[in-house]
Amino acid sequence: MFYDARKKNDHGLPHDPFKAIVAPRPIGWITSMSAAGEINLAPYSWFNGVSSQPPMVMFSSEQRKDSLTFIEETKEFVCNFAAWELREQVNQTSAPFPRGVNEMEKCGLKPAPSRLVRPPRVAASPCALECKWVQTVSLTDYEGRATDRHVVFGQVIGVYIDDRFIRDGLLNTGSMRPIMRAGYHDYYSTTEELRFSMRRPAGGGQG
Repeated sequence: MFYDARKKNDHGLPHDPFKAIVAPRPIGWITSMSAAGEINLAPYSWFNGVSSQPPMVMFSSEQRKDSLTFIEETKEFVCNFAAWELREQVNQTSAPFPRGVNEMEKCGLKPAPSRLVRPPRVAASPCALECKWVQTVSLTDYEGRATDRHVVFGQVIGVYIDDRFIRDGLLNTGSMRPIMRAGYHDYYSTTEELRFSMRRPAGGGQG
């Protein structure tokens, strides 16, 4: 099949397959703090690393939500690793709580203090990236019309890793069992056993 994505429901399917094609996507579980000290925790499936030197991440917010507002107020945030054992809490923190409600408390999560930024990390998460806000890019479509979609870029200045997952000098991602977003209500996870390695061709860059 082929469909014109500019036309509403041109695909003729019950649901838009776009998110099922751009998948699986890592989940940025973002902690932010307002200027008044309010804590927000929310998952974003439009999330990824965009640079290794300096280390930088991005997430995209569809509409201006509390995470974006708080980050622009205090210029800091934390990306918590979304792991299989925390999947229910990751999902619960996506609920539309009123501004100022602490999602960590509502979802039974304990905070742990960050080292270099003010927003706390999720204590039970195996990794956390402490970030300084760099910029927000508000997207337009190809005709220049505003979309109310906003991409937040942050530079990682501190990294927390649970030492249990460091094996032979390497961080073992599979053993942390990341959860990743697919289309519709679907998610994926992985394990150490499903990992495979391939060497890049000579001269290939690092991904």
